[in-house]
Amino acid sequence: MNDESIMKRSWKDSIHQQREELAHMLREPLGHLAERCAPAWGNCDALDAVLVENFFRIPHCSILYCVGMDGIQVCNSVGPTGIVPEHFGNDRSQRPYMQEAVPSWGFLLSDAYIGQDEHRPSLTALQGVYRDSQIVGYLAANFDLRNLPVTSELYEEPDDWRQVKGDPAIRRTVFQQSRVESPMDGNLEQALSILEELLTERGVFQCQIHFSNSLATIWTLDDPLRYRILDHETLSDPDICLLYPPRAYPTDAEIPADEIGRILNTLQALRLTDPTIYLRMASINIFNGMVSATFSCDGSHYMPHGEFLTKDTSFWF
Repeated sequence: MNDESIMKRSWKDSIHQQREELAHMLREPLGHLAERCAPAWGNCDALDAVLVENFFRIPHCSILYCVGMDGIQVCNSVGPTGIVPEHFGNDRSQRPYMQEAVPSWGFLLSDAYIGQDEHRPSLTALQGVYRDSQIVGYLAANFDLRNLPVTSELYEEPDDWRQVKGDPAIRRTVFQQSRVESPMDGNLEQALSILEELLTERGVFQCQIHFSNSLATIWTLDDPLRYRILDHETLSDPDICLLYPPRAYPTDAEIPADEIGRILNTLQALRLTDPTIYLRMASINIFNGMVSATFSCDGSHYMPHGEFLTKDTSFWF
């Protein structure tokens, strides 16, 4: 595996790594606690006492309890403040974590699910409890994902071409409609020239162009957490550039500055060439290096900018 493939983990790879680290952290303390539960099995009060005494040995845990092989809770639940009453006898057999197969070694870290009480993403660890080498039930530990540490690096968005189908109702009627010229269409060359200036010289790193709505949404390096909306009137006035101070084009941008104009020219062609299949919205992110295009059929494409620039209008139409 080369360095590039290590760096470009998918979201599934990152989840797998995170789950492995959580399982490694939880398996040993849950195993020790399950051994302490075994002598008390069948006695609710004794199990409650064991869980209360050892609750804080399980890192980041929200609730501890024990269930039989049939999924029926055989003791009360125990939380950070002690016993949580009225849970003895609960039927947990239909909960998501009880539907998963516990591996032969007796430990399961469930897939995440939405909790019943707080309606928040949660997961449950099950550890088998054994008496005379026979499994009699499970020690269960619930975890709120908000309380769990994140140890895996954030995944990178894939840079391959993806096509996403849109609303079937729109696709079925696409040939019964034709493009209606928007205010932006009548002044498209100037509007795109203003956006090119903002992207290459004025610190804008992402823009979404809504051709049919005659506006663009932009994000700037100086204020990246807030977007700004440029309507048709704004995109008709080059003076808007005066409001955004000059900024050197980022050296770590995936899209070279001299290709921004080519991308915008291609978007203009996709908007105006065909009256039936035409561009409704597009976006450019100079750091991702991606261009998105959503057409009148409501289908969307996400493409690396280099691949996008190799496609002429004959490819799309």
